[in-house]
Amino acid sequence: MAMAARGPNSFNAAFPRSSFGGGSSSASDVLADRGAGSTVTGAAPGQSNYQEEKAKLSTFLQNFRSNLDEPEDGPKYARMLQEVANRERTSVPISLDDIQIFEHDEELVRRIMRNTRRYISLFAEAIDENLPVPTRDISDSQDVLDVLRLHRAQELAQQTQQSSGSAEVNANNIFPPALMRRFEVRIIPGVKTKAVPIREVKAGKVGSLVRIKGMVTRVSNVKPLLTVATYTCESCAYEVYQEVNSRQFNPLVQCPSDRCKTNQQNGRLIMQTKASKFDKYQEVKFQELPDQVPMGHIPRSLTVYLRGELTRTCEPGALITICGIFLPLPYSAQRQMQMGLITETYLEATDVINHKKRYSSMESSEEMENEVLKLQESGSVYEMLSQSIAPEIYGHEDVKKALLLLMIGGVTKRMDEGMRLRGDINILLMGDPGVAKSQLLKHITTIAPRGVYTTGKGSSGVGLTAAVVRDTMTKEMTLEGGALVLADMGICAIDEFDKMEEGDRTAIHEVMEQQTVSIAKAGITTTLNARTSVLAAANPIYGRYNKKLSASQNINLPNALLSRFDLLFLLLDVANYENDEALARHITYVHRFSKNPEMNFEPVRADVLRYFIAIAKQYQPSIPESLCGYIVEAYVTLRQQDVNEHARQRQFSRGASMGANDANHAQTAMTARQLLSILRLSQALARLRFATEVIHQDVDEAIRLVYVSKSSLSDQDDANGYGSSKHGGGAMTGGARFGNHGGSSDATSKIYRMLLEFASDRKTSTIPMSEIEPIVLRKGFTSQQLKACIQFYEGLDVMHMSANGTSVNFVM
Repeated sequence: MAMAARGPNSFNAAFPRSSFGGGSSSASDVLADRGAGSTVTGAAPGQSNYQEEKAKLSTFLQNFRSNLDEPEDGPKYARMLQEVANRERTSVPISLDDIQIFEHDEELVRRIMRNTRRYISLFAEAIDENLPVPTRDISDSQDVLDVLRLHRAQELAQQTQQSSGSAEVNANNIFPPALMRRFEVRIIPGVKTKAVPIREVKAGKVGSLVRIKGMVTRVSNVKPLLTVATYTCESCAYEVYQEVNSRQFNPLVQCPSDRCKTNQQNGRLIMQTKASKFDKYQEVKFQELPDQVPMGHIPRSLTVYLRGELTRTCEPGALITICGIFLPLPYSAQRQMQMGLITETYLEATDVINHKKRYSSMESSEEMENEVLKLQESGSVYEMLSQSIAPEIYGHEDVKKALLLLMIGGVTKRMDEGMRLRGDINILLMGDPGVAKSQLLKHITTIAPRGVYTTGKGSSGVGLTAAVVRDTMTKEMTLEGGALVLADMGICAIDEFDKMEEGDRTAIHEVMEQQTVSIAKAGITTTLNARTSVLAAANPIYGRYNKKLSASQNINLPNALLSRFDLLFLLLDVANYENDEALARHITYVHRFSKNPEMNFEPVRADVLRYFIAIAKQYQPSIPESLCGYIVEAYVTLRQQDVNEHARQRQFSRGASMGANDANHAQTAMTARQLLSILRLSQALARLRFATEVIHQDVDEAIRLVYVSKSSLSDQDDANGYGSSKHGGGAMTGGARFGNHGGSSDATSKIYRMLLEFASDRKTSTIPMSEIEPIVLRKGFTSQQLKACIQFYEGLDVMHMSANGTSVNFVM
C-alpha cells in the first residue's frame, strides 16, 4: 500500500510507486521497487534499467503502425490513447507480437513475459506521460473524480498565488496516478504462445504471463473492488490517499498532517467513498478440460480474477482460453500461522477468448455467409446437415435428422397471462449397448455453443438443478447452478439416464416442461431458468433389449417422464446380414484412415453448421391458418390409428403378454403432448429453410419423425430391420402422410411384402424357396417367421406352398 497526503501546507506531495493488482510481488517486482535507476540483478548482458525500458515502451506507443493500418489513420496505439483521452475507451490491450515487430528484441518480450506486472506499471506510466488532450467535448462524461480534481486545482491555485504569487499548479501531481487513470493496461501474449493445461502451470511460472485453456465451472457476482481509498481528517480537513494493492488492507485511522501533530490532536480519518476509486471485480473458477486430465487423476482448478472490461465475459459451462499473470496469494492473520509458508495461487486475467459463443453473439464473416448460401441453394440442406452430424457413425439417418432439429429448436410462445409454451425439443435414445448412443450425445454437445454432458449415475438431483454453497470471498450463501442450469439456452446431454435414482430423476420433470428450476433452500427461495433441450440416452435394464417384455419393463422409466420427450427412438442391435456387412466395412474404414468414408458431398464443418443454426434461430415461423385443419386432421387420424393398433394388439395377445402390451401402449400412445411435438418439429423444419411460415411438407416430415419414433417402440421385432430405421427424408404424399408406414406392420406383413415385391420384380407368380429364403434371412428374419407368414396367407387363400416345399405360388 502506498499513502499520499495533501494539506494546506503540502501542495506537491510525492507518491511512491506501486504495482497494480493483488498484494503479492514476484522477486523481479521487489527489485523493480528499489528505484527507477536501479538495474536488474542477474539480467542478461546489455539489459537496461527500467527508465530505459519505459523510454522504449513510450516510443513504441507513439510510433507503432500495423500492416492493416491505413497511412492516414496514424499509429495504432496513438489512436488508442486518443480514444482514452476522449473517454471512448477504458482499456489498452498491448500485443507482444506488436512489440516484437517494432523492437526486434526477443529478450524484451521475454522480460515482459516473466515480469508482467512490473511492465504493466511501466506501460501505465508511459501512457500517463503520452496521453494527449481530448479532441472532443468530454463534459458530458465527467464524474466525481473530475469535479474533485477541478476543485482541488482551483483551491491550490488560490493558495499558491497567495503565498508565492504564482498560480501555475499541475493538478495531476496532487493525486496518486492510480486515482486519476481512466484506463487499464492489458498485455496479450503472442500467437505463438501455446495454451497449456492448468497442471503444467507450476512454481516456475509465478509472476509470468501464461495462456490456459479450460472450462468455467463457477462465476461470482461482479462487485466493486477498492483500489484507491480517500480519507479526510475531521479536525484539519487534511486529505490522505491510500493505494490498495491486495484484497485485504488496514484502513488508515490517524491523521499524519503537521497541523494535527503541532496541535497534538489525534485527528480521525474518515473514508470518503465518493472520492475513492473502485474497479469492477469478478472471481471465476476455472477447471481443466477432460481430455487434459491424465488417467486416474481428477481435474485441477484455478481461481481467476477478472477486472474492468473483462468482467461478465464468461459464463459457467463456457469453454474459454484465459491469458493472465500467475501469482501467489499468501494467507493472512490466523490462517497464515496455520499454513506457514504455503500460499494459494490465482490468475490475474489480461485477456479472455470464448471458443463457443452463443448463437445470438456469433460474428459473421464473408466466408461463413458464402458457405451458408451454398447450403441453402443446394436444395438438400436437410439431408446434408443431418448426415454431417457424426459422419463417422454409420446409419441412424432419422435419429441424426431429429438431432439436427433438436439443435435448431422450435419457437417459444409466451402468452399475455404469463403462460409459456416451450420451443425446445427433448429426445430420448433407448436401446442395446454398442449402437453409438453415447457418441451421438457427446458429438452434439461439441457442436452446440452451450452444451453440458453428464451421466445419470454420477449426477444427483442437486448436481442437475442447483446447490447452495458459501461464497469464498463474501462468505454469503449463494446458489450454484447444476448441469441443467449451466445448459440454459443450450443442450444438456444425460447419458445412462435409466441409472439415475428415482429421487434425482424427479428433479428433471419441471425442467423438461416448464424449463425452470424452483429452489427453496437455506432461506433462498427463487426460480432459475433452465431453457435447455434435454438429450438423454438409456440402456435396457437387462443389458440387452428383451423383445418378450414391454418398453417400460425394459427401460424402467416412468410414463410421466417419457411423455415429456418429443421423440423416443429405440435402437436395437439386430442381426442383419446386409446391415452388418455395411457396418463392418464402415468401421474398418474409419479405423484405417481416421475419417469417415467418402460421401456424395463434403461434410459440413462444425463451425459452419453452428453458424447455419445461429441464422436459422433468428427466424420465428408461424403456423398459417390454412394448415390448422390439416394438422388437426393428421393428429386425429394418428390418434385413432393408435387406438386401433392397440385394439389389434389386445386381440392377438394371449395370457401374460396382455399386461405387457398395455404397459407398452401407455408409452407409445399418441397424446396431446405429441401434438405440440409435431408443431415444434414443424417450426424447426421451417427454420431450416429460413422461412417465416410452416408449409405442408414441414408438417408431413414432423409427423413422419414422430411416427418413426413411436413405431420403433411398438414394433420391436424389426426396429433395425426392413423398412423401419432407414426412412428417407422429404415430404410424404398420399395415404402415407398420416401414418400408413410400412414400419408399423408386424414381421408377417413385412415378409409378405418382400415376397410380393420379389414376384413383381421378376413378373412371376412362383417364387423358389431357395432364392427367397436367403433374402429373408439377410433382412434379419428367421426361417420360422417365413414359414409362419406362408401358413398365415395360405389360410387367407393368397398363396400356396408347393407339395415338395420348394416354391411358393401366388393365387392370381
